[in-house]
Amino acid sequence: MRTYIYFLLTVHFLNLCGNSFAQHSIKLLTYNIRNAKGMDNSINYDRTAAVIKNADADITALQEVDSATRRSGKKDVLQILADKTGRHLLYGPAIPYQDGKYGVGILSKKKASSYYTLPLPGREEERVLLVAVFKKYVIFCTHLSLTAADALASAAIINKESEKFKKPIYLLGDLNSMPGSDVVALLQQKWTLLSGEAFTFPADAPTRCIDYIFVLNNTAVTVESKKVLDEPITSDHRPVVVRVKRTGISRL
Repeated sequence: MRTYIYFLLTVHFLNLCGNSFAQHSIKLLTYNIRNAKGMDNSINYDRTAAVIKNADADITALQEVDSATRRSGKKDVLQILADKTGRHLLYGPAIPYQDGKYGVGILSKKKASSYYTLPLPGREEERVLLVAVFKKYVIFCTHLSLTAADALASAAIINKESEKFKKPIYLLGDLNSMPGSDVVALLQQKWTLLSGEAFTFPADAPTRCIDYIFVLNNTAVTVESKKVLDEPITSDHRPVVVRVKRTGISRL
């Protein structure tokens, strides 16, 4: 009898372990969509939604997203994309713009338990960090300033904000900074680059990497795949996709 009970407990423990590993495989996408305006200057929500849906990421971090602006015809762009892709949405407005808002957003297969935004500096336009808390992890989505000093200050704020969480944190976004820059170097004091340094901008003939996916250093992961998608027309940036798996059993 004792042997049988031990066997059942062992099987139960192994099942828990297996479930924990499975739950911590995650596919991440970051994409500056330029408000669904392609390199052909055509605004096409179906085209943008198709890129997102085909990537089939658990988390999609989007930058340059309008909400009810005049230039978008008073349309809620993130809601349109959520409806077309079957995702939950979170919006992080950075600035008021043309009677509406302009900022970043997250589309996700699972619903976040909570979220908030944190303002970031930008002298050409204010920026924002969108923080989404999920059961197993936290997502940071951002689009940093074109001004190097403001982007560097933003990196310091992001690093500080990461200290609030015990869960794994993934940082996704358009940093407007090249690998080896002071901005990326400051982030890499606390974050591990998952997506690599393949060129992402401009989409039709990329010459530099400014779009990234990171994980906080306290989370051990294995990169199962990473790719800059071959999308030369849909936006002025190319989308970046990473699939990672945690290399330990989660206690979260």
